[in-house]
Amino acid sequence: MAGPIPYPESPYPESTPQQRFAPTGMRPPYPGAVPSAYPGTLPPPVNYPSPRRRRRVVVLGVVVVALIAAVVAVIVVAGRRGGDAVTVTDASATTAIQGYLDALSRGDDETVARNNSCGFYDAVTDRRSDMTLANLTSDAFRRQYGQVKVTSIDKIVTWSPTQSQVLFTMRATPAGRNQGEVERQGIAQLLIQDRTILVCSYLPRNAGQF
Repeated sequence: MAGPIPYPESPYPESTPQQRFAPTGMRPPYPGAVPSAYPGTLPPPVNYPSPRRRRRVVVLGVVVVALIAAVVAVIVVAGRRGGDAVTVTDASATTAIQGYLDALSRGDDETVARNNSCGFYDAVTDRRSDMTLANLTSDAFRRQYGQVKVTSIDKIVTWSPTQSQVLFTMRATPAGRNQGEVERQGIAQLLIQDRTILVCSYLPRNAGQF
């Protein structure tokens, strides 16, 4: 055999023409660039919180609101209690001591015993000894004085927020005597109990007198 065997020509024409690139410098087949939906650079993607994170934020907000409400309630209650608090001042001491001396003058043994028991009166089951002591105390006071009025608080010595000792001056009319009023000093021990000032004890500063 001499020479190569020639292939027959393909009976089918080429179905896809070869793509030819335009030479450099020629215009593209489109009249202009395709316009973008945004005038500038695209914004960054938005990170939406997950449902679990949103629940945490809601729970945290509820806790913060509850704490604020609790703090406000505590402040309001503390302010109200502070406004209703009883303290030993010149005015409150005068009122308490005058009430005790009036009870002695009237023979009000129950009031005298309530003060002398120094906060225990309501808890005591047998008050006979307390009433006996109150009767003796008021009887001795009436034999000594007719009328008594507290004129000044000379000094307050505070032992604790609920206990104080008070030096006071009173103007008294001696019992059974035709003489004028006299001034006497006395010492009272006061106790704040249930927003009430009790006179636990009373001691005149005059020698030889009750």
